[in-house]
Amino acid sequence: MTVVDDTTGVTPGTVRPLSVAVIGTGAIGQDLVSKAHRSDVLECALVVGRNPRSAGLRYAAGLGCPTSADGIDAILAAPEAFDVVFDATNAMAHAEHWRLLEPLGTLLIDMTPSKIGQMVVPTVTGPQVPTVRNVNLVSCGGQASVPIAHALADAFDVTYIEVVSTVASTIAGRATRLNLDEYVATTQDALTAFSGVRDTKAVLNISPAVPPAPFRTAVHAVVPGADAEAVRGVVDAAAERVRAVQPGYEAVACAVNGDRVTVSLEVMAASEVLPPYAGNLDIINSAAVMVAEQHAARLSAVAWTGAGR
Repeated sequence: MTVVDDTTGVTPGTVRPLSVAVIGTGAIGQDLVSKAHRSDVLECALVVGRNPRSAGLRYAAGLGCPTSADGIDAILAAPEAFDVVFDATNAMAHAEHWRLLEPLGTLLIDMTPSKIGQMVVPTVTGPQVPTVRNVNLVSCGGQASVPIAHALADAFDVTYIEVVSTVASTIAGRATRLNLDEYVATTQDALTAFSGVRDTKAVLNISPAVPPAPFRTAVHAVVPGADAEAVRGVVDAAAERVRAVQPGYEAVACAVNGDRVTVSLEVMAASEVLPPYAGNLDIINSAAVMVAEQHAARLSAVAWTGAGR
C-alpha cells in the first residue's frame, strides 16, 4: 500500500517509514504483520505475544520481523519508542496497554472494541488524520456498516438504524467472544456518532455453518418517504468509496419497502494470510493500516514544513 499524495500533500517516496509493533499473534495480528510488511511506509519492527510456540510468532519471524513472547513488556523494553503500535488483543487488555504506552508518545491503534480512544472509520473521515494518540477502529461490523449509515443519514431523514453482522465461527477468536458486549455497545455508539441518529442497534451473529459463510452485514434503516432510486444511488456511491480501500466490499442488495430500507453487504478478504470468508478481519485491518499510513504522511508533512521546504 502507498500513501496517495493528492490526499496528504506529500509526494510518494518522501514519507519517512514508521516503526510499528504488533501486540497479538492471532489471525488479526498475523494479517496486520502481512499488511505492514507490504507497506511502503511501515516497517514491522516487533511482533509480540505470550506463547513462544504460537503460529503468529513463527509467521512474523518468517518474514524477518523481530519477535518476542514477553508481550507488552518487550515493547516497553525497546531502546526507542515505536511510532505505531497495533493492539490486536482484547478490550480489557487494551486499557492496561494504553496506560503503559501513553507516556511514550506512540500512536496506539486499537483493534478491540474498548472505545477508549477516538473512534475512526477512515472510509468516512477520509484523509483527516486523528491528532490523538489512541485510535479505536470500532469493530469489523462498524467498519462495514458505518459508511452506509453515514451516507444514508447525510442524504435523508433517518430515524432508526439497525446493523446485523454475521461472522464465521472458525474466524471468531477468543478475544471476539470475550468482547461481545463491548462489540455491541461500541458499534452502536459509532453508528450514532457518525450518522447523528440516536436510535441505533447492533447485533453480532457467530455462524457455525460449514463451509464457513462469508462476512455479511445488513443495515436496516427507517427512512420516511424513501425513494428507491435515490437510496440505491447513495448506497452505491458509499460502497464505491469503501472499495477504494477494501476491494472485496460489495452492496449485494438494496431494498426499499415503504419507509424501510435494507442494505445487504458482503466483504471478501484479499489477504496472504486470511481465508476469503474472513472479510471481517480484512476490512478492519485495512482500515488500521490506512490510519497508520496517513499518520506517516502527516509526520512527513510536518517535518517538511518545519524544514522550510
